[in-house]
Amino acid sequence: MPQQETFLSERANGTIVQVLKTYDRSYAREVFNVVGDDALKSLAVALEIIGKYEPADIPDPEGPDYQEFLWEELCEAALEDVRQSPQLYSFFVVTETKAGKAEHLYISAEWPSAEGFARGRLAEVR
Repeated sequence: MPQQETFLSERANGTIVQVLKTYDRSYAREVFNVVGDDALKSLAVALEIIGKYEPADIPDPEGPDYQEFLWEELCEAALEDVRQSPQLYSFFVVTETKAGKAEHLYISAEWPSAEGFARGRLAEVR
């Protein structure tokens, strides 16, 4: 796996919440595929989907095309430098570990929304 770095790691009531930065697009896709609906809604807000597109141009969140649309937007936002070859993508992944079992909760292309999601989760477990 390409370089991965821990940006945040906090423990609360036996739960560890971490934010990892990764450059591994395959890993990012795996995470994206397992996060919940609330995480996808938060991601859409972080990506400013509503401000970038007319409502008619955004696939129905309940429809079959929405997840792929959101993934493409995430990748576009995660691209570090379009001039670089090969292209480098960076993602922030929020994970929660309880009783030794890790779960992916959120993914973003930028630190502030990942930190906000992680801090929100920490507040819930406290």
